[in-house]
Amino acid sequence: MTCQDHLYRGLKPKEVSRRWFLQQCSVGLGAIALGQLLAEAGYASTTPANPLALKTPPLPAKAKRVIFLFMAGAPSHLELFDYKPQLVKFDGTLPPPDLLKGYRAAFINPNSKLLGPKFKFAQYGQTGTYLSELLPHTAKVVDEIAIVKSMTTDAFNHAPGQLLMNTGTMQFGRPSMGAWTIYGLGSETKDLPAFVVFSSGAKGPSGGNACWGSGFLPTVYQGVQFRTGGDPVLYLSNPPGVDEQLQRDTLSTVNSLNRIRLTETGDPEISTRINSFEMAFRMQDSAPALMDFSKESTETIELYGAEPGKPSFANNCLLARRLLERGVRFVQLYHEAWDQHDRLVEDLTKNCRDTDKASAALIQDLKQRGMLDDTLVIWGGEFGRTPMVQGNPVGQANGRDHHPNAFTIWLAGGGIKPGARVGETDDLGFNITADRVHVHDLHATIVRLLGFDHTRLTFKFQGRDFRLTDVAGNVVGELLA
Repeated sequence: MTCQDHLYRGLKPKEVSRRWFLQQCSVGLGAIALGQLLAEAGYASTTPANPLALKTPPLPAKAKRVIFLFMAGAPSHLELFDYKPQLVKFDGTLPPPDLLKGYRAAFINPNSKLLGPKFKFAQYGQTGTYLSELLPHTAKVVDEIAIVKSMTTDAFNHAPGQLLMNTGTMQFGRPSMGAWTIYGLGSETKDLPAFVVFSSGAKGPSGGNACWGSGFLPTVYQGVQFRTGGDPVLYLSNPPGVDEQLQRDTLSTVNSLNRIRLTETGDPEISTRINSFEMAFRMQDSAPALMDFSKESTETIELYGAEPGKPSFANNCLLARRLLERGVRFVQLYHEAWDQHDRLVEDLTKNCRDTDKASAALIQDLKQRGMLDDTLVIWGGEFGRTPMVQGNPVGQANGRDHHPNAFTIWLAGGGIKPGARVGETDDLGFNITADRVHVHDLHATIVRLLGFDHTRLTFKFQGRDFRLTDVAGNVVGELLA
């Protein structure tokens, strides 16, 4: 019979001898003492650890939060950033045979005619950067952004490409970039999720919610998708007949039971459940205030081109800034409409009209509020588009196929060198000729800006240490301020 047996059975103290007590309870007393000593030394705690507790990165960090403007569907670098006069010159001719050796296209015969850029380019800013006429607002902030024209990827279809760009692999089930960020840094807010996702455009990304999932990390680190109209999260409002006090009492009881179970099992998903319940309760106050633009100035609303109450990419950009002000760590804005296999001129014009002004406004707004220095902004899609035409090269019913060999992204703030220009492609925008930057290199650079060595930000799963950059990746030093 143990010490606990005596206590549970209600035996009187006189029935327990001193010799018995020391013999039978010595291990228990030792464990209690050891636990107290470890707790005082910071090795143990009487309460379950908070998985979203704020953490200090091991290296000097330039960025403390991230906004990723993800242009799902793959924007044409040839119409927007990568000015190619030779492609204009050889419009309507067949590409050089040597160019196509070993090349695999998604939908077209690679030996299709070349298609010249459909829009004019001009130089902007002190850097004299060439930009398309479709990007007049980006042109205003061109000296603030770093442009990488030598991006490359391993994927040539949307879902794998989006997964690779967002999770570092083309396989489902891996943690997203946002999840890794929260896992490494924790959260600065208790009233909102640390990782928030918005979607605009025709539909969501082809990669689905795996693009912002937590993979094998505890699900507390996954992104939370917000809507831009009504309640930002479904079922946030109480049903009829449930007042705040009843909800609070119910939640306290449920969470106390969950904490008991968490102490017994150590299951991180129980921490996620507790955090989710408490977060939802607090968001009933914080979320309506977040969605209320009434305190934003008319100048700010006009800067973004936002329309309060009407879902749009512009509204999402403004909401992203408001989320960062409230301590949200990672915000991802998906705009899905960039897959121009045909109707290139018409649809690309609409896409840029929907996104250009707000993307530039975000840079301007963050800068004037003193937030750009420690906020990393990323703009880009999953791959580029072919210099060869898809469809009829004559008329408007034409477009460009998927192209993994080369594409363009831009970055700003958060330790990025303003005006930096990295990489070059050949005369047709087909292959990279200088400073190749793979998706893994981009991820390594982002992780470094957040204060981590990308080879050391790992999580052990199925006997292996996994990381965002898989087994590759180098920091792109030319991008760092």
